[in-house]
Amino acid sequence: ANGILYLTATHLIYVEVCATARKETWIALHHIATVEKLPITSMGCPLILRCKNFRVAHFVLDSDLVCEEVYISLLKLSQPVLPEDLYAFSYNPKSSKEMRENGWKLIDPISDFERMGIPNRYWTITDANRNYEICSTYPPEIVVPKSVTLGTVVGSSKFRSKERVPVLSYLYKENNAAICRCSQPLSGFYTRCVDDELLLEAISQTNPGSQFMYVVDTRPKLNAMANRAAGKGYENEDNYANIRFRFMGIENIHVMRSSLQKLLEVCELKTPTMSEFLSGLESSGWLRHIKAIMDAGIFITKAVKVEKANVLVHCSDGWDRTAQVCSVASILLDPFYRTFKGLMILIEKEWISMGHKFSQRCGHLDGDSKEVSPIFTQFLDCIWQLMEQFPCAFEFNENFLLEIHDHVFSCQFGNFLGNCQKDREDLRVYEKTHSVWPFLVQRKPDFRNPLYKGFTVYGVLNPSTVPYNIQFWCGMYNRFDKGLQPKQSMLESLLEIKKQRAMLEADVYELEKVRRMVPKKRFSCPLLVGLVCLDDSFESYTPLKYEDNGRYFPQKFWYIHAILSII
Repeated sequence: ANGILYLTATHLIYVEVCATARKETWIALHHIATVEKLPITSMGCPLILRCKNFRVAHFVLDSDLVCEEVYISLLKLSQPVLPEDLYAFSYNPKSSKEMRENGWKLIDPISDFERMGIPNRYWTITDANRNYEICSTYPPEIVVPKSVTLGTVVGSSKFRSKERVPVLSYLYKENNAAICRCSQPLSGFYTRCVDDELLLEAISQTNPGSQFMYVVDTRPKLNAMANRAAGKGYENEDNYANIRFRFMGIENIHVMRSSLQKLLEVCELKTPTMSEFLSGLESSGWLRHIKAIMDAGIFITKAVKVEKANVLVHCSDGWDRTAQVCSVASILLDPFYRTFKGLMILIEKEWISMGHKFSQRCGHLDGDSKEVSPIFTQFLDCIWQLMEQFPCAFEFNENFLLEIHDHVFSCQFGNFLGNCQKDREDLRVYEKTHSVWPFLVQRKPDFRNPLYKGFTVYGVLNPSTVPYNIQFWCGMYNRFDKGLQPKQSMLESLLEIKKQRAMLEADVYELEKVRRMVPKKRFSCPLLVGLVCLDDSFESYTPLKYEDNGRYFPQKFWYIHAILSII
């Protein structure tokens, strides 16, 4: 279709020229992952945009000169060099300074630890990292065993990659089993650290009901051994009392990036046969990676719930696979994280404040493309897999996940800028930008799951990860390809029915008010017959056609109420 292309400081807008309607397509510039300028054809100058939310847009411009200008402009605007040039710093909704400040206070990770009953006799919340002196990528407040000294915590941090010392992630209140997280030790083959050993022993002692603690390394064992040769690696079981070691086999960021690229190549096939699509999906390895993350989360869940054991989780630096696995385990264990507020707190606690490198992993700025990886996308995919198996256990629907995914990449809000809490403080995002959470809360009705059965119906989830239960998320990866989507999903149908019901209930309420104001009179049967026949076109304005004939429906509906009153 013919149209006009507008380029602003924040969006690319395509307005389709159509005789019947004006259709606009808005693409946030920070959503653009790649811009490809193809050779000139007889039709014009082709330009292909591939977006981080998996939209692919094809444009054909009349002029090669204009096409080149648009191409260069998009390259510069989609990935700025300076963080201050990101959309969040210019986004200015109609809200006061007080509203912005309150928006940042809406979700507080520390309140989640308080919900778990911390501080208690075993755990304490400390602000020892308030100046980021222990670990620059941790939040100012961390949760550690009450029995350890500050010196032990500092000493352990020196023995961990990026100083990411073991801290509490989640406490299962039913049996005091804890999930902790950290980075790999700088152990090499023979190095040991007394402070690190003391800290792990203290973590183990916070759960008197268990005789051992699991140490879960999310990496493939071969990768961990290679790191050991470089002076890092994993814990030597001979140096730590009562630990059991497990490798989970989740691949690194480079494998995940390559896997997603292969998946998207399959998604872009024009008219693939079912065999070609399934073969390409299998070759990408994407679903195997999702399964590996879920399997790790399930292992930790069973260790905590069934074996009543503490679990310490790490990968290499503790901000990618560790965040994925701890988050999935938390969702499986605790129904609170399956609510709107719970998921927002979980993301804030396990991803944002604990230093997942959103800026690098999402490619917000012009930088090293090898640092980009779909780690957070995989986490959302895992949640969707759980929602498919337990459709009544989550308060939100998949549109909520998609909206979060969009804003991780849009840079419209300050939550996902930078690589850690310290970065965001240095950028003064809490003063200069807005939080995404109030924006999402306002749209709760759009994101509510109509099948949700409440907080207490489902306890610990036990999903199946046999291959046929791990599905391709068409709503994410083929979201903008309407040809591959059903015309209307069951969720959309339910939401539409719910919306129509709410509208009808509102109409009934208003009409009842009108009816009560009308004086009651007795009518004879002949008059009743005449009343029914007042308008031959009555049947054309049924509730099913209410939206198209809104100004007539209330009057006709009043007739119905009048008839019922007479009877």
